[in-house]
Amino acid sequence: MKKETIIITIISILAISGIAAYSIYTTNHSINQDRFSVSASGTVYAKADIANITIGLKTEVKKTAAEATAESTKKMNAIIKSLKDLGIEDKDIKTTDYSLQPIYNWLENRGQVLQGYQVYQNVNVKIRDLEKIGDVIAKTTEQGANQIGNVSFTIDDEYTLKNQARELAIEKAKEKANLIAEQTGMKLGEIKGVYENADVNTPMPMYTNARLMLDEKMNNVSLESANIQTGQNEVRVDVTLTYEVK
Repeated sequence: MKKETIIITIISILAISGIAAYSIYTTNHSINQDRFSVSASGTVYAKADIANITIGLKTEVKKTAAEATAESTKKMNAIIKSLKDLGIEDKDIKTTDYSLQPIYNWLENRGQVLQGYQVYQNVNVKIRDLEKIGDVIAKTTEQGANQIGNVSFTIDDEYTLKNQARELAIEKAKEKANLIAEQTGMKLGEIKGVYENADVNTPMPMYTNARLMLDEKMNNVSLESANIQTGQNEVRVDVTLTYEVK
């Protein structure tokens, strides 16, 4: 009797489990079947209001580390002073790289021989007055900068632009969803999900993809300010809307 009771109990449990599993499956299946997603992009354009540029120097090879460091310090101090004279604030000047390296030569009869030491030093400069970009390049090279590059243009406050791009993307997505529903005979319900991906494309002058290497002989030459074109930045927001299908 007890054995029969146990068997009946096990069968009941399996039956209930099977019903529950089927219910979960049909529910998930129904949810997946009753959803429709559509994507669209919204793009706005705006002129950049901040320029970022890397300015650096590479010293000549000196016999001692102290000599190389002294030359680097002297030139970099002059470079930073020239930036401040142009109105660049301390908060917008940041050292991004500093290295003191031994330089070796390979001689056939002696092998590796220490030639001396060299210092590499870079600062990243944020320029808020875009009309000063050319002056920054000219004045810093006059003071010994011989590596300039990585010029990029950004927008200080992108929040409003992203909101505008998002609004356009949502409007396009809704228009697209309604058109597809009309063409296919679907009946759209409420929006059940939203996914967003924002992107900002920053234009860069072509020559700055590689560093501008300046001859040491040009250090004392007065240079004409370079004409740098800022162009426009593209702010794009991609939106995916998930609708309930009636």
